[in-house]
Amino acid sequence: MTPTRAELARLVDHTRLAPTATLDEVHALLTEAQELGTYSICVSPSMLPLPWPTGAVLVATVCGFPSGKHTPHTKAAEAAESVANGADEVDMVIDLGRLKAGDAAHTQDEIRRVREAVDAAASGRRPVLKVIIESAALTDDEIVAACRAAEAAGADFVKTSTGFHPAGGASAHAVELMSRTVGGRLGVKASGGIRTHAAALEMIAAGATRLGLSGTRAVLDGADAPSGY
Repeated sequence: MTPTRAELARLVDHTRLAPTATLDEVHALLTEAQELGTYSICVSPSMLPLPWPTGAVLVATVCGFPSGKHTPHTKAAEAAESVANGADEVDMVIDLGRLKAGDAAHTQDEIRRVREAVDAAASGRRPVLKVIIESAALTDDEIVAACRAAEAAGADFVKTSTGFHPAGGASAHAVELMSRTVGGRLGVKASGGIRTHAAALEMIAAGATRLGLSGTRAVLDGADAPSGY
C-alpha cells in the first residue's frame, strides 16, 4: 500500500545539518515540520536546547558527525549532553575505518557506550539511538557486521548515511540488506540523497521505517502529483 501524504510525513526526520545553519533557520525548520506533520526535526547538537515548544514534533540530533572519527568517550559525552539539552533521539556515526579494518568489536563497544550515556542522561526516558553506518562506503559483509554490532549494543535503528560522505547516500540495496539483517528487531532509517516521492517510496518498499529528508516538502508534494509524476 502506498502511504498517504500524512502517513509518509510521519516517517520523516525533517533535517537541517548544514554547518552554516542558524537558529533562525532551525526555527523555520521546526515551523515547517509542524505544518507538514513530520515525526521529528534533526539538528546539530549546538542548536540545543531549542528555545521554542516543539509540540508533537520530536527532536533528533547527531553525534560524532559527520566523520565518526571521534573517540567513544567523546561520542558518549556529546550524546549525553544532547539528551540533557532535550534531544529525544540521537543519530551517531560509527568509526568506519575501525569497522573496515575488521574491528566490529570496537563498533559494538562505541555504540554500547553511547547507549549507556544517553540512558543515564535521560532521567527516566529512553532516548532512541540510531547508528549511522555510511552504507555506501561499506561492502555487503561490512553492512551486515555493522548492523549486528548495533543490535548487540542496544541500538534502536540502523541508518544508511550522513549525507556528507563522498561515497554517496542511501540505496535500496543497502536498505534491503540492513532490513533483512535486523529482521524487524531494529528500525531502518534511509537518509542521504532522497529527493523525490518515488525515491522515498523505493526506500520504504526496501524496508525503511524512517526517512531522513532535507527537502521534505518536495518529497511530500510528490504524493499529490498526478500519476506518472
